Amino acid sequence: MRDDLTQDELKLFDLQLFQPLQGYRYSLDALLLARFCRGLKSEGRIIDLGAGCGIISLVLARINRAASVVAVEKNPEMATLAERNILHNDLAERVSVTESDVLDIRMNFPDSAFDLVVSNPPFRKSGSGKISPRAGRDAARHESTAGLADFIAAAKYLVKPSGRICFIQLPSRLSEFMVLAAQLKLSLLRLRFVHSNAESEATMFMAEMAKGRRTLPLVETPLFVRDMDGEYTDEVAEMLGTQRKKTSQVSKTWEV
Repeated sequence: MRDDLTQDELKLFDLQLFQPLQGYRYSLDALLLARFCRGLKSEGRIIDLGAGCGIISLVLARINRAASVVAVEKNPEMATLAERNILHNDLAERVSVTESDVLDIRMNFPDSAFDLVVSNPPFRKSGSGKISPRAGRDAARHESTAGLADFIAAAKYLVKPSGRICFIQLPSRLSEFMVLAAQLKLSLLRLRFVHSNAESEATMFMAEMAKGRRTLPLVETPLFVRDMDGEYTDEVAEMLGTQRKKTSQVSKTWEV
């Protein structure tokens, strides 16, 4: 194994993933989003926009055993790493990588082709938020070519009328997110806020949307990542297949 990579294990999903030692590494938000997505009713097609090392694509492939998954990633190095992870986990028959910018999505895929579109897009606008000392992290955390509006528009283009769109984002961008969804005539089906503990403000929100329907949104109970002793809550520990303990290999959701 290259000395600039680590190999990390997700036992619950029978996955081993290579990640950059110093660059962008997946964090808890990716796993929470994958678990937020409801299972497909039958063999279906899933697409992951901004896939990074392929974490969400691979977890969804394990959860939805009959589905095919496309991981879209514009960074050549991360796309290559996602391909390596797919091969290493023997999922090449059902999971593939497309190296593409979200802005070019219409050039690579037909419209209304997927049952589930999932995205953990860059959280911050260019020039905002903290600058990471780790090379490669800011490219994944800050918008560059494609912004939030482009990710949502791409998702609408890709999803079937009967399908679902699932995103995770910062609460500070919720109003922007809702305006963009309304402009594209996307209906909010579910909304869930993520908190670091029961006394903290929300650090993330997860949203499920659909096109071509009218429905009232369901605001689900908050998701608390840790209890007041700093341990994972029962719900999160079950999601991750881990024992309740104060330390974990997975980065905290709010460390973004």
